[in-house]
Amino acid sequence: MAGDGREDEGLRGRSPWVVSPDGGRPEGRTCSHLAALPDPPEMPDAVCGSCRALGSSWVRLRWCATCGHVGCCDSSRRRHAYAHHVTTGHAVALSLAPDESWAWCFIDEVFLVRALRRGAGLGPRGASDAGGSSAAHGRPSASATAGTAEER
Repeated sequence: MAGDGREDEGLRGRSPWVVSPDGGRPEGRTCSHLAALPDPPEMPDAVCGSCRALGSSWVRLRWCATCGHVGCCDSSRRRHAYAHHVTTGHAVALSLAPDESWAWCFIDEVFLVRALRRGAGLGPRGASDAGGSSAAHGRPSASATAGTAEER
């Protein structure tokens, strides 16, 4: 029942994230950072601060799950999210794009998607599953993964 604390029973003690199936890689891949992944804040910075300081633009934004740094994706000219990982060693970046519901672990090289509750997806920042993963299979939809290798 809603409100009695049991609606998340299936996820209690587990991360709300899972490794996404990836047809191009061996089965059984894991991410050693799942347990430490928080949800991004409701309103993170909607800019890449490094790009803004340089007067540059960006394509999409990524949020560092360790410290909250916001940087631009690999499709952006300056790739600040990846540069942040290289500089700090912080492992996971979550997509802040409203039409994407995934994270990328730079260290384990796996896509992460939200685990599903019974009958409902946990889309980005707790929203419905409408633009990020297939509720039936818990994997990124074609729109969520199109071009993601270069946008991580």
